[in-house]
Amino acid sequence: MPTAARLVAALCLAVLAYVVSGMVMPLMPENTDFGYFIPINIGLGLLVGWVAMGKRAGRGTTAAINNGLTGVFLLMLWGIGVQATNEMVRLAMRNRYDGPLEALTAIFEIGAEYALIIATVPIGVVLLIGAVVSGLLTEFAGNRWR
Repeated sequence: MPTAARLVAALCLAVLAYVVSGMVMPLMPENTDFGYFIPINIGLGLLVGWVAMGKRAGRGTTAAINNGLTGVFLLMLWGIGVQATNEMVRLAMRNRYDGPLEALTAIFEIGAEYALIIATVPIGVVLLIGAVVSGLLTEFAGNRWR
């Protein structure tokens, strides 16, 4: 059921995904083709905010902050997973893998590499502040517009 809390959570995580995507792009190798990197991450932000954060609004301030932290964690988990899968498919189309099991294993290896690349203090600070603000705004929307 559509609620204001779901809408606010989706918009907050979409904006956070856009900001963090812009911060991640300079950290990647110079020859990286980003393609639909930003739109995919914004879509994931919308989806995670709507599904995971929005339905858990209205439980108090502490729960709101935890909700924001959970939402941002899920956004990063899904973002890294989707981008790693995309890279694996790109490499698979160039016949880099001997079989499907090797390709599936490569998703986790690529995801771990991406996680290490983006594990910087500025990105961590933006994610932490974004999580708290997103959680509190979602809570406010859930309490204000029922």
